[in-house]
Amino acid sequence: MPVLAQRGGDVLLAVRLQPRAARTELAGLHGDALKIRVAAPPVEGAANDALCAFLAQRLRIAPSRVRLERGAAARAKLVRLQGVAIAAVAACLGLPASA
Repeated sequence: MPVLAQRGGDVLLAVRLQPRAARTELAGLHGDALKIRVAAPPVEGAANDALCAFLAQRLRIAPSRVRLERGAAARAKLVRLQGVAIAAVAACLGLPASA
């Protein structure tokens, strides 16, 4: 699967998450996923919550529109971004439009 995929009115984003980082930030591409570092630890879903909050803030959308589809207990995750265009996501995350 590519880093970004359009599914109806939603966008699926492949993420490689690195918890317990010094700061929450985008870290570029990691294979077929966008690597994101979060400061939160991977305890009781804190890193997943931090990931969703970071994406919502970065994309300027409501946190309720960011949902973890797959990978709750893994570093490789699939995130659903509801009601956004793939071009807008690519621009906000610094990805090529064809990602």
